[in-house]
Amino acid sequence: MGNSIIDSASNYDVLDIVNKGIAYAIIAAGLLSVVFIFVGGFSFILSGGNEEKIKGAVGTIRYAIIGLIITILAVVIVGTVGRLIGLDIIRYINFNEVISNIQDLTSSFQGQGGGSGGGISSLD
Repeated sequence: MGNSIIDSASNYDVLDIVNKGIAYAIIAAGLLSVVFIFVGGFSFILSGGNEEKIKGAVGTIRYAIIGLIITILAVVIVGTVGRLIGLDIIRYINFNEVISNIQDLTSSFQGQGGGSGGGISSLD
């Protein structure tokens, strides 16, 4: 085998793992907030004038916006505190870096016999 998560993680310093973990958590929180804003919007549109459904949709949108604000504040606070203690988390909040890391992880697991065996194929 040889290509486990522990083997992949051993290539990184503990500080890098902490930085990436916090950065990925912030990215996930931001993405989930945006997804729930859309879910609330669709619920609002599809409520059909039902007061209960409208209240639920407005609540979903409200809490998703609060979550997005908290996520933005977390980026600012974590970035500031991180600089004070030597963590460079903001550097890891980069979409290309995240995609690259996901591709590295999936390629290391495809060698173990798992995975779908390929990417997008052409139907030509």
